[in-house]
Amino acid sequence: MALPPEKVAELKQIIHTQLAQMDVEKHIREVMDDITGDEQMMDHVTEEEMIEKLRNRGVVDEIMSHLHFSGGAQPLRPATHLVDQDNLNHGAVRRANIDPTRRYLYLKIRGGKAFMDQLAEEDTGQASSASFTLHLHFRGQRFKSRPAPCAVEPSFDEGFLLELHKEGAGDAGKMADVGSMLSICDPIHIVLIRTTPMGESTLVSSNFFEWRPLLTAKHGHLPVSIELKGTGPESKVPIGILEADLELFPRSGQVLEENVVRTQLDLERGRQAEQDRRFLEYAKHWWREYLDIKPAHQDRLIKIFALDENSNYRPVCSYVTPLRAGRLLDSPRQAMRFVSLVRYDREMKLGGGDKLEQWSSLHAFLARNKGDCEDHATLLCSLLLGFGLDAYVCIGTKAKSAVHAWVMTISTDGLVTFWESLNGHRFVHEPVDPMAPPMGKRERASYPYKTIGSVFNHRSFYANTQASDRVEECRFDLQNGALWKNMSAEVLLSVCGPGASPHWPSPPPLVASALDATLASNDLEIQVRRLVAQHRQDQGLSTTWDDQLSYILTPALAAYETERVTGVTAGNEEFQDAVRQAVPDGQTFKGYPIQFTHRSPRKAFLTCLKAPICEEIINCRGDQVRLALRVRIFPYPESACAVWMMFACKYKSVL
Repeated sequence: MALPPEKVAELKQIIHTQLAQMDVEKHIREVMDDITGDEQMMDHVTEEEMIEKLRNRGVVDEIMSHLHFSGGAQPLRPATHLVDQDNLNHGAVRRANIDPTRRYLYLKIRGGKAFMDQLAEEDTGQASSASFTLHLHFRGQRFKSRPAPCAVEPSFDEGFLLELHKEGAGDAGKMADVGSMLSICDPIHIVLIRTTPMGESTLVSSNFFEWRPLLTAKHGHLPVSIELKGTGPESKVPIGILEADLELFPRSGQVLEENVVRTQLDLERGRQAEQDRRFLEYAKHWWREYLDIKPAHQDRLIKIFALDENSNYRPVCSYVTPLRAGRLLDSPRQAMRFVSLVRYDREMKLGGGDKLEQWSSLHAFLARNKGDCEDHATLLCSLLLGFGLDAYVCIGTKAKSAVHAWVMTISTDGLVTFWESLNGHRFVHEPVDPMAPPMGKRERASYPYKTIGSVFNHRSFYANTQASDRVEECRFDLQNGALWKNMSAEVLLSVCGPGASPHWPSPPPLVASALDATLASNDLEIQVRRLVAQHRQDQGLSTTWDDQLSYILTPALAAYETERVTGVTAGNEEFQDAVRQAVPDGQTFKGYPIQFTHRSPRKAFLTCLKAPICEEIINCRGDQVRLALRVRIFPYPESACAVWMMFACKYKSVL
């Protein structure tokens, strides 16, 4: 019985994909090397002998074991995206249902070379303990490689299947032809992260790779060398090279001339340069008008451009874009909690001094999993916009005139709320009359912000023109031209709107946590218990754990996390009653909760010893001393997690 043509095409595509993923060409080359070693056999080798040698090496059996065909006529699904999970990469490619009616771009990373910065570290023995990880983003798809030990020639061996399709709903299921592929200006964003054994991550490179020269390859296959450059002050310095192969699945029957692709790229670069030039001229004119209002405005924090990790000046509005978290986050307050759990890190200038002004692209920030206050604020603002709120990033100062960024939302009835993205606190803004008598300490605003110069989001920018830039005296009626000077929405859309620039494409999707919270909580609790017992043994104290009391602490940790998300405390009465039931008359109970954003047991234990109450519990002395410890990990997207620990003890005091 003959198969229908579409089924034959599907089988061919699956077999072709499996051959590419298993790198069968490598095995064939090895067999050819063996044969070419004997010059007498070169002229007499047959196809059957070649297949027999491959069968003896187990290659044929391995291919057949990975080919699975379903007998039912089930509709094909789009290719599974390779998301941010360590155990997905190769397996996910093999399990993906490749739709033969759509086209894919396969990027094979064969290795790295010339990472010269690793020479000095190899001499000290540090390079072998750290690892490199590649993060890729392309048209809403995210990928992550397996960690490779840091070396001058890191052993990357990864394949990424990128889906090419048009954005329109009607064309999303069609095969992308050469013309449509040539018009796809989205580059592949490659981010290289270096991670130490202690979990400290460093952004090594952020590279936008242009893939469209592949359209000129006669056989749909193009070997490339991707030069990676550093970040910040080292953004012009090469730090290494990735050796890679590009291939189209299925291969296109039409090949473009090199001058056609080159002309298209030149036109896009020219159009981008013209847009940047026009916006710069507009920004200069707008700034002169702003200073004409009041010359003292030049001292206010009006941030129109910001340097990204590649030392490129970008309009600040381009760092914000509405971001929907799907089913990973349920509310704006949960989004705020998630952002506050991403680690805060200040980049310092080389040689010390003030901090380095460097805003990160969203993908680089998520890949690094830590960043400065501006990175946190732009991410939180993007998530709040995705939830439908009228949100803005605020640029101003806090205590000691330190430059700071936070988020503001304005409700439909004019209520202004400040969101601190670093710690998850919210503050309602109530403007004060500057002519009123001085306020007492209890009447002063609770938020830490002192002055504000400008606010912005993805489609608007406002500069403060009020008599005072003190936050407590400002009014946030942004539509009032006497209080705020705005930029043209049309001009901002031309440079920051969707598709305006290929170097700040659509935001990458958030990735669900792969952490098993139950196992991780149990493991961390066991390790901290061991550290406590060892510490008490060094003090000459014995350690006895009360498992029931430890379990009773669980509701308290859940309530603490709920309070951080919602601001509402729940279940406190039941917890207090359970503690009273567990502690006999005449005994004393002490408890101390503490929260971390990491899962390092030793680092957490050392921090606990620095807290006086917690140190007193750990070193508790008395009669019938019973210790308790409960650890609860609450996972969030992007490997962020809230780690709660509660130490407790009950004892009978000895006078």
